[in-house]
Amino acid sequence: MREFPRSFTEQQPIPAAGIERATEVMASGKLHRYNLGPGETDDAALLEQEFAGYVGRRYCVACNSGGFALHIALRALLPERGTPVLCNAFTLSPVPGAIHNAGGVTVPVETDESLTIDCDDLRLAAETHDARFLVLTHMRGHIADMDAVAALCAELGITLIEDCAHTMGAYWRNRPSGAHGTAACFSTQSNKHINSGEGGLLVTDDAELAARAVLYTGSYMFYDSHLAAPPRARVGELSGEIPNYSGRMDRLRAALLRPQLSELEARREHWNALYRRLEGRLAQADGITLPQRHAAAEYVGSSLQFWAEGLALEQFPDFISRCADRGVPVAWFGNPSARGYTSNFRHWRYLSVERALPKTQNVLSRLCDIRLPLTFTEEDCALIGEIIDDSLQATRPE
Repeated sequence: MREFPRSFTEQQPIPAAGIERATEVMASGKLHRYNLGPGETDDAALLEQEFAGYVGRRYCVACNSGGFALHIALRALLPERGTPVLCNAFTLSPVPGAIHNAGGVTVPVETDESLTIDCDDLRLAAETHDARFLVLTHMRGHIADMDAVAALCAELGITLIEDCAHTMGAYWRNRPSGAHGTAACFSTQSNKHINSGEGGLLVTDDAELAARAVLYTGSYMFYDSHLAAPPRARVGELSGEIPNYSGRMDRLRAALLRPQLSELEARREHWNALYRRLEGRLAQADGITLPQRHAAAEYVGSSLQFWAEGLALEQFPDFISRCADRGVPVAWFGNPSARGYTSNFRHWRYLSVERALPKTQNVLSRLCDIRLPLTFTEEDCALIGEIIDDSLQATRPE
């Protein structure tokens, strides 16, 4: 039996222009975005301006992580501590973490078999808990029916914050992901679609939110150097009221990121070619079910999810081990305990709102997940699919 010879931790190199600019920044020693003299370039301000233009929003604030971007978006919006905040039950731990950090109370909402939020349960949760804020995670790149979500939010008076950590470069009906909510937050952590190791970007058209976010990141009195920020006078008026949480992005990370923006379209095409090859191979396997995506969503297939059918839950560790033994690390969202980056709503014991989520429980119990590094080839994906298929058939009972 063939083993997979490559590492799933591979990363695409930073573009040469990013390395060159980062070297210049390091040579200057001026890594802090506000430590500049007359005529010197603020890479973070330029990144904010360019990314706001990319998504089609007026304002952008660069942060030290996507989770911090969510935190300050919520801090700027929530009226008081203890405010209920809706979110997909199928999300990653930084989302309820950001809600908790901002003083909100997480209200998890069911996920359906499209791996997106269940709008019927969204209505029920909003009405039951009098919740008027929603952090909508496009988890693993699966975009909900944004027409339905937007209509429901408008009907119920819900403020929408998009978590676009997995959808930078994706679209819904030709509008960029992140263009629908009051605010949208993106991640530039290494496994995301552009890479600075850690980093985040908050975009909005709301001038008050943007002004608060600039100050929350820790602009001191240098907010006038931002290029994609609201009127400086308003930021100045708020400067004595908003605490400094020191969550800025530095110039070095911004220098690494700016050239990657121009590569997003090409990256999406390559990722989707890899996705389709693996999807096609797994579709041939007995006992594997793949999620269906909405026709209006133009996704970025940087990871793939599937359901392994015909296994008892106690057989999943054997299946996962068989894949790993042949060089293919598969994550399992139904695991009784958190593993690596993978956890589910049952693991977050700090959640104070308990809701019966049978649909999400059923969806996650057999859901598996695999990352697709951009450095892989379509032939690599065919072999990955073969190994997953072989491992599943070897694990399934006769």
